[in-house]
Amino acid sequence: MNNYRQLTQTEIEILEKNVCWAEDWNRVLVAEGFKPYNFHRVIFYGDIRLGAFDKQVEVSKDFFKHSGINDATLRNVTVGNDCLIEKVGNYINNYTIGNDCYISNISTLETTDDATFGEGSTISVLNEMGDGNVVIFRDLNSQIAAFMVKHANDKQLKRTLEQMIEDELRVSRPERGIIGNNVKIINTKDITNTVIKGDCEISGAARLSECTIMSSRDASVYIGTGVICENSIICDGCSINNSVKMQDCFVGEACQITNGFTAEASLFFANSFMANGEACAAFCGPFCASHHKSSLLIGGQFSFYNAGSNTNFSNHAYKMGPMHYGTLERGSKTASGAYILMPATIGAFSVCFGKLMNHPDMSSLPFSYLMAYGETMYIVPGRNITTVGLYRDIKKWPKRDKRSRQSKKSIINFDWLSPFTVGEILEAQKILTALRQASGDNVTTYNFHEYVINATSLRKGLKYYDIALRIYMGAILKRARKEGFFGCPTSTVGKGKWIDLSGLLLPESEEQRLIDDIKNGTIERVQQIIDRFSDINDHYSDYRWAWSYQLILDYYHLDELTPEACDRIHEDYVKARRAWIAEIRKDAEKEFAMGDVEQEVFDDFVQKLDHEIDYEN
Repeated sequence: MNNYRQLTQTEIEILEKNVCWAEDWNRVLVAEGFKPYNFHRVIFYGDIRLGAFDKQVEVSKDFFKHSGINDATLRNVTVGNDCLIEKVGNYINNYTIGNDCYISNISTLETTDDATFGEGSTISVLNEMGDGNVVIFRDLNSQIAAFMVKHANDKQLKRTLEQMIEDELRVSRPERGIIGNNVKIINTKDITNTVIKGDCEISGAARLSECTIMSSRDASVYIGTGVICENSIICDGCSINNSVKMQDCFVGEACQITNGFTAEASLFFANSFMANGEACAAFCGPFCASHHKSSLLIGGQFSFYNAGSNTNFSNHAYKMGPMHYGTLERGSKTASGAYILMPATIGAFSVCFGKLMNHPDMSSLPFSYLMAYGETMYIVPGRNITTVGLYRDIKKWPKRDKRSRQSKKSIINFDWLSPFTVGEILEAQKILTALRQASGDNVTTYNFHEYVINATSLRKGLKYYDIALRIYMGAILKRARKEGFFGCPTSTVGKGKWIDLSGLLLPESEEQRLIDDIKNGTIERVQQIIDRFSDINDHYSDYRWAWSYQLILDYYHLDELTPEACDRIHEDYVKARRAWIAEIRKDAEKEFAMGDVEQEVFDDFVQKLDHEIDYEN
């Protein structure tokens, strides 16, 4: 913090000689070490605070100018040390600017009365014409947003959450706009009521209004050419570029939005990529992607999702090549509450949960294909468990998390087999077994609502699901021994149903406990909610073992885990993994035979499969 003093008469004379003017020089205070020589054609109104201007500023690679202020009008502005501000066409009004900033060729930078900086407004996702269900604010993450959306009809909970957020914003909202240290703003028109944290670069933007940009040294934000952003929050590590238009949105960590994408009343979380298309009232959880001009994400909830064009749905059934993106993780939810499987490959972590085509039972056919031939819809249950795409996705998603360690607000659990997904697999087995028992084995097809399952697909589905179960149980047993959870669980937490809260996998009982604690006043602040989600994630292994232990006993008809039983489970695990890898190899060979993959790529992939034996013990 600088200690300020009034200008000396000599300093005022030098400033006036450099064509500077002040409404009242007594209201222009400067830091110790201030020198007036690098100020030219500057007009000061109101209360001004100026730092020391000693350093050179790099305005372009190897091009340095001396810090100072030239050709600008300032009103009620504080400028930190060693900034360069020049060519301000209109004015800078009511702003605090940090140290080492470069601001050049802008029109207006202003804070007006009643500025919100994009925080505190309530938007409606999933239903663009409905009541607001998500409050956007700087500490929002995918868990809090999903929690708000899921329980929007619980009026008491909704009111309590909104009051918590309002109370915190009331004491934390700055009195005027702030620009942090090491910020670069050039060739930009209007910035109004916007907080810009440190190490952000804004180049060529058209308009930023009522926004908060959460940039940081480890995860800087870039706002580029032609961007119009209103009433929105942009988090650490994001890039918004090339004529993006965005209103009433929240953009989470390490997201990229580019190439004319337009968005309204939408949420984008952790590592999402959006280009060319549109989003309206969309909830885009972690790792969502949209590349095509004809793609409109509207009124849906997505996660690990790749939106293809309206005609080709983007992805193919085989995905050995390096450009594959997972199509769908844990479901795509429409405004009506229906969860849908796109008529394309379902990507890694693929679970359709909730309702599919308005049939609640369809939630329990995970990792499946849904395909249309004429007017007949076919389900191929469990098929995606043994695809190249799934195998690649399991490996790639953790590597594609571009967030810095300090900017991981949203929790992402990358387990493709978990109590959540395996719970759905168990339900799928029950459904397929019931269909088989009801119609017998001497039929060619089975009818499930108005959908058709071929007999061969049903049998293979049961086989694939059992492979996944045995892989899961063997892997969990290995982890339990390694992490010290082996034996009867000490807690019952985790034994019941599990859910996915936009990246966080948790027992439903823990979500209910959170709801109760918010309603009864045990939790009073937003940070306590964030801490609770983190605590749940920290205890994931404990809760998972409580659920998995009972699964193992039930599956193998055991009363307790004996050494002999463990040996059998491990043996089944090894056999299941080898069967799984063999099926994936077949899938790779099929893709290679189609001529879409080069020999080198195929050989490299098969070599990776050969090394899977290293993970058996």
